[in-house]
Amino acid sequence: MDELSEILARATASIEPGYFRLSIHGGDPIYRERVYCYELYHQMRKLWPMNCAFTLNGEVDKAAHPILTRLGADGFKPDLLIHQPGEMGGNHAVMEVKSARASRNGLAKDINTLATFLGAVGYKRGIYLIYGEEISERFVEHIKDAGAAVKLPAPIEVWLHRAPGEPAKHSLSLETQNPSGPLAKAETTHTKPSSH
Repeated sequence: MDELSEILARATASIEPGYFRLSIHGGDPIYRERVYCYELYHQMRKLWPMNCAFTLNGEVDKAAHPILTRLGADGFKPDLLIHQPGEMGGNHAVMEVKSARASRNGLAKDINTLATFLGAVGYKRGIYLIYGEEISERFVEHIKDAGAAVKLPAPIEVWLHRAPGEPAKHSLSLETQNPSGPLAKAETTHTKPSSH
């Protein structure tokens, strides 16, 4: 689905301040991932192409899914899926969303979910959308560290949405790790069988 990147950029640019940070009585506005995700879903649906082969779904609970149970992926609930429901060959993109205030454990959990859906479940794209005005270089390093700790079957796109009214941008990709070092070389070295 070639238009997904444009839809994501335009949808994030349409998220108003009240959905970016939720106002609360007696305190400063706060980040609430569900509020942001529901508005993101709404904005993406408004831009979704007519007669598109793929469907946008939010938080599909995969518990007790017969195929995903066999694949070890039934305990996950990604924030957004772009897929063809009922058709395992129609898995296009899996998305996770976190605010710039997320914990390291939260980052690791999301990256593990994305890696599982890219690998075992066969999704083509993994997108990690981070939103928040306080996205720092240190926070981005935490994302990179979390990605380096997981064996990634395919790259994960990291999109940063820094302010309401602005589009999120694909800022970096967490890449798959290439085997290196003596152990990896030993595992990939093939020897000819002995003729004795």
